[in-house]
Amino acid sequence: MAKLVFGMNQSLDGYVDHTAFAPGPMLFRHFIEQAREQIGGLYGRRLYEIMRYWDEDHPEWDADRRDFAAAWRKQSKWVVSRSLKSVGPNATLIADDIEGAIRGLKTRLVGEIEVGGPDLARSLTDLGLIDAYRIYLHPVVVGRGTPFFAGPRPPLRLVASERMDEDVVRLTYVPA
Repeated sequence: MAKLVFGMNQSLDGYVDHTAFAPGPMLFRHFIEQAREQIGGLYGRRLYEIMRYWDEDHPEWDADRRDFAAAWRKQSKWVVSRSLKSVGPNATLIADDIEGAIRGLKTRLVGEIEVGGPDLARSLTDLGLIDAYRIYLHPVVVGRGTPFFAGPRPPLRLVASERMDEDVVRLTYVPA
């Protein structure tokens, strides 16, 4: 059975914002390895559109960015959206019966599926489908933006904490 994991970089005050802070080289290498190990990613429309950046090579990329792009492109992707009419390479659009489609993925596949996007994670949390939450806590205060938890926080239990680089700690929680 597949495991759905919602993990994102987060500021100390609870926001996710890829323009306000970014992973350092060590943490970025961790994300490359994670992308290689995961069987796929489940995205909401907004984050999927941001991640499409990795679909095409950019001449300014260093080796790590090329490695991440290769891992991301190889993954299966499922995009939950009622407004998109098509999705890119190696991606499947889920527009109807979202709960049934995702329960089907969990039943049919084995491994870890990344959940991308706080709004999608909130919907999946409400349905009891998220198996773990990974917060990559950065020492930054953003002050506003999109919160990691887009709705009421479910009761959670801390199962792991790990220093990822000199400034970032990964906290792993599961539903209590």
